[in-house]
Amino acid sequence: MREEKLTADRLAAFSDAVFAVIVTIMVLELKAPEQPSFSALWPLWPTAISYAVSYLFIAIIWINHHYLMRFMGPPTLGLIWINFVHLFLVSLLPFATAWTADTRLASSPVVLYAGLFVCIDIAYNVFERGVLARADDAQVSPRMRRLARRRSLVVLAGFLTAMLVAFVAPRVGFGLICGALILHLRPDVRGTRP
Repeated sequence: MREEKLTADRLAAFSDAVFAVIVTIMVLELKAPEQPSFSALWPLWPTAISYAVSYLFIAIIWINHHYLMRFMGPPTLGLIWINFVHLFLVSLLPFATAWTADTRLASSPVVLYAGLFVCIDIAYNVFERGVLARADDAQVSPRMRRLARRRSLVVLAGFLTAMLVAFVAPRVGFGLICGALILHLRPDVRGTRP
């Protein structure tokens, strides 16, 4: 039993390290303006917004991942691999963030950005479902599983909608991404805490 717990702890620790590296890479992409005036910051608004949303997304992912790991028993090989897929997709976020910022929220980059959110969310949903399916009913009630699943599907639909809208209205699509993120600010579903 102790070794199984160590394996789950190692999975969580590795994931934490990857999230930290991804945030560091994103920070390194931020470039200061060459002019020594506050007015030089104004043209950087797409960078600031893109970075803030991506940072919030990573924070939400980490918080939800951390919360979910509380229910993790001994991880199966399938759960370990889907966690790696999830982390790989999250690792693409600095690239998508930079492209979205550099093109001032142009259509194709925002479509890619939203599409990446869709892929990350799908991988997380598979991971979440796998962990919750193996959790003890005393820890995670059937009601909590259903509510978590519904919320995950609503967020996924929000990201998909944002991606489709971004083809014709990229800033609206970007706003929809932000709106969908709000649903995951709390890792647990209200009224269902174990």
